[in-house]
Amino acid sequence: QVQLVESGGGLVQVGGSLRLSCAASGRTFSRNAMGWFRQAPGKEREFVAAISWTRSSTYYADGVKGRLTISRDNAKNTVSLQMNSLKPDDTAVYYCATRATFGSTWYASTVDYWGQGTHVTVSS
Repeated sequence: QVQLVESGGGLVQVGGSLRLSCAASGRTFSRNAMGWFRQAPGKEREFVAAISWTRSSTYYADGVKGRLTISRDNAKNTVSLQMNSLKPDDTAVYYCATRATFGSTWYASTVDYWGQGTHVTVSS
């Protein structure tokens, strides 16, 4: 079992920044790929970003490239998502996720464990 707890969500104005964090505990964290998904009201959960356990590879959804940056600290068992130049369309519940392998195909069905989510609201 892996437990994931997100933090850092909140209300921010258009163009602002937020940094989300996810603390992992339980089974070995450092070997797992980590990712972030989001789910806006009335929409399906969608992939945002992922990072390999070695931190050598990252992968982003097209709509967030250049604005969002994923990182991880294996010594602290944390993964972060730095969000800059936020837009109203970024409003969603953001979920931390993990699975054993990295790869470039991240569907919600391929995730092994989820966090409980943290709300991000971008106001215009």
